[in-house]
Amino acid sequence: MAKITLDKIAHSYLAKPKNESDYALRLIDNIWDDGGAYALLGPSGCGKTTLLNIISGLLTPSQGRVLFDGKDVTDLPPEKRNIAQVFQFPVLYDTMTVFENLAFPLKNRGFNREDTKKRVLEVADILDLTNSLNKKAARLSADAKQKISLGRGLVRKDVAAILFDEPLTVIDPHLKWQLRGKLKEVHEQSKLTFIYVTHDQVEALTFADKVIVMYEGAIVQIGTPQELFEYPSHKFVGYFIGSPGMNFLSCKLEGNKAMVNGIGIELDDSTAALGRASDGTLELGIRPLYLEVHPQKVKNSVPAKVKAIEDQGNYKIITVDLSGNILRARLPEGAEALSEDAWLRFPKNWIRLFADDKLLIREQ
Repeated sequence: MAKITLDKIAHSYLAKPKNESDYALRLIDNIWDDGGAYALLGPSGCGKTTLLNIISGLLTPSQGRVLFDGKDVTDLPPEKRNIAQVFQFPVLYDTMTVFENLAFPLKNRGFNREDTKKRVLEVADILDLTNSLNKKAARLSADAKQKISLGRGLVRKDVAAILFDEPLTVIDPHLKWQLRGKLKEVHEQSKLTFIYVTHDQVEALTFADKVIVMYEGAIVQIGTPQELFEYPSHKFVGYFIGSPGMNFLSCKLEGNKAMVNGIGIELDDSTAALGRASDGTLELGIRPLYLEVHPQKVKNSVPAKVKAIEDQGNYKIITVDLSGNILRARLPEGAEALSEDAWLRFPKNWIRLFADDKLLIREQ
């Protein structure tokens, strides 16, 4: 197990980068705790895999250092870092049996036969591979092959970290929940450092204790799923996390009201004070879950037009137009029927103000 320190890391695939846009990774300076379960989350091209490959040793960063437990490993190759890595597509030996594939990392490091067998059986049981141990890997389905690949990553107990690069891409959707639960269970038992790369927010939020959100080569927030949902530190986090993502409205302040095209939305005193203290371009953010939609006018509500209603089974997503701004809200099952006209209420405790894309928050 290892505490991983990223000391002023940056990386460009160009030989002579000239400006910030030439960097796939922009300045990253973080410490990830020993034994933590982390997810690297972001859209394709944001730098997730590049960062993972720098941690694993497949890439040497253009600048900065990688430290495991305080030891500089920046120039060490993967085999010298004592890590396990699971890739997006299965990496295994088709001509070997499942047992031989799982045992290979231990055999390669000189583990005795009895200890190897015991550990392989433990991992096979975790991943439901026990009945396939004597089968050749080539004859198995893509799902089973990827489970073997996961098992090869999990079989060693002495690794500094296990790195997962979108490992469930080829797994059938109904098995993904099962395997995420298994990985969570293994982490809780082993206390190894897990780093899991994904573009799927559901995978990240259900697997990790801390989610690292990346955007355009930078880390924009590290937090628990609850922190990312309720207090997104960057506008990107607001609309990337959640389905649908956070609603945003450009606004200006007049007293304790956020003015949106002449419509005033009430703010609490502390939120309004944060807005007045900022000289940036302001936007009001609110999650669809917390935006209230009423068929009649209620206190502190503003008028809107209903554009569409999507039935999601146990809830509905409603799209409304507020003075030229499109917003989405989540309606609970059994909510009152709506006509073309609706009234929106913005609960003050769920309103967030952003200035120049960054959350305004009172210093602790």
